[in-house]
Amino acid sequence: MTTNVDLQAYLDRIGYRGSLEPTLATLTALMRAHMIAIPFEGLDVLLGRGVRLDLPSIQAKLIGARRGGYCYEHVTLFAAVLEALGFTLFRHSARVVLFTPLEESPTTHMFVTVDLPEGRYVADPGFGGPAATVPVPMSGELVGTHRVVQEGDHWALLDDGRPAWYSRMRVDYPIDFEMGNHFVATHRSSPFVQLILMSRFTENGRVSVMNRDVKIIDGGETRTYQLADRAALRAFLVEHFGFDLPEAETLRVPAIPEWE
Repeated sequence: MTTNVDLQAYLDRIGYRGSLEPTLATLTALMRAHMIAIPFEGLDVLLGRGVRLDLPSIQAKLIGARRGGYCYEHVTLFAAVLEALGFTLFRHSARVVLFTPLEESPTTHMFVTVDLPEGRYVADPGFGGPAATVPVPMSGELVGTHRVVQEGDHWALLDDGRPAWYSRMRVDYPIDFEMGNHFVATHRSSPFVQLILMSRFTENGRVSVMNRDVKIIDGGETRTYQLADRAALRAFLVEHFGFDLPEAETLRVPAIPEWE
């Protein structure tokens, strides 16, 4: 399902020097390192570039250019790395229900499940919300604030008891993700077409941006403020997300009328 992944370049990108054996400990360490090193962002949609899901394009962007991406990019890359290391995994789609009822939410989220001697685990490194930074077992065991449970004919990822997404856990194929990606990157109802949505996990917390609103969680402290303009956005990217994007200074954001 994937072409060759540049494993060493990926490991350098996420700063990982641990074991590469296909174990739960390796999966856990890789996933956390990935989510700290590679941010979640959909700026290419607002720039009108679209998002390519072939592995060479994703590697060029997330590894070579040190950019971030959204779920399809993160999970395509992460899955290719896991397969190269000998993990057994399956790709799935989900309906995100953080802000939308289940019956109104399209299947536009991608994650994987990984089979291990300890059981089957959900690995979701491309979730832009308050995600689990480690694998979550499908046994219903609580990991941090997250657990995966079966509800009727769906499985749900719960965060502090509230569903983040629902999935039927069927195995999906690359064309399914191409369809979902096209919707996310082009449809007028997609939040990525209207909003700046970015986040990055840190060793002690999380940095997130929605339009002009910034939230920085560092241990027990939370700081919030607003970005003044596009120049401030560009500087923020350099300081907190690790890449410069000159095009940010001309970014069109429909949800920020004063930036038009």
